[in-house]
Amino acid sequence: MFRTDGYRVKTNDPMYELVPYIMPLRYDACNSVTEEIDLDLMQDYIKKCRAKGISMNHMSIIIAGALRLYSQNPYLNRFVMNRKIYARNHFCVSFVSLRPDRTSDTVNKVYFNLDDDIFTVNQKVQAVIEQSQNSKANNAMDQLIAKLVRIPFLIGIAVGALKILDKYFALPFSVVHASPFHTSLFVTNLASIRTNAIYHHLYEFGTTGIFLAMGQPSKKLVQNGETIEEHKIMEIGIVTDERIANGHYYGRCFKELRRYYRNPELLETKPETIVRDPDVKTKNPKFILK
Repeated sequence: MFRTDGYRVKTNDPMYELVPYIMPLRYDACNSVTEEIDLDLMQDYIKKCRAKGISMNHMSIIIAGALRLYSQNPYLNRFVMNRKIYARNHFCVSFVSLRPDRTSDTVNKVYFNLDDDIFTVNQKVQAVIEQSQNSKANNAMDQLIAKLVRIPFLIGIAVGALKILDKYFALPFSVVHASPFHTSLFVTNLASIRTNAIYHHLYEFGTTGIFLAMGQPSKKLVQNGETIEEHKIMEIGIVTDERIANGHYYGRCFKELRRYYRNPELLETKPETIVRDPDVKTKNPKFILK
């Protein structure tokens, strides 16, 4: 089946072709893990950036680290639809941000090139956050929802039709672009509402394969060589779809992710190489950013 957002995986191990039939639902295939990030190291890096006149934030570092991880581990950017595994032909991140009144929020969706460095990531994230701070500005998702709720009795029919199209056929690019659920990675910063990290479910609608939930910082004792120090730690609850990669693959990726978050300077330069998914033949021109 042709999709606007990915290519059918045909080089997979036969066992992984069977797994989506055993676990046909995304939330039935969820695995959860907690990663502890040394926030002191991250904040030191933010201070260094600000000393250079660069306004860096935690969300940008989290996304930049994930982007670098995906650029070297392409299986993370796969998804399952209708019991078939697809390789996504682009990389994007959906994340929640509060509006200025702090009583409502919106979901932003940002596209990245796999070789973007942390400064490029930060510029794109900051631009989207600034736009969302304008209470009068509506992104593509807000506009789509506004259209659906104009005729209440059609909401169920419209959503049902989108689910059927997404499962058996292909959604138009305009809908994929507007939907925050069709994304490589979903991130939420619960620290902004003073909440601890949680394991957020993966949506059955859409193609989200990994969800990161950043929690409120806390102080913990950390061993540094032969000494014990008190550090500020941020927990991240990670939920993954085990149908797109095995435990060994994920375990290696989490170790690599910790390295990026402990030393964000590694993200300041473009990756030397990008590991391409063998099942992605060409990029969809609509997803190529200028």
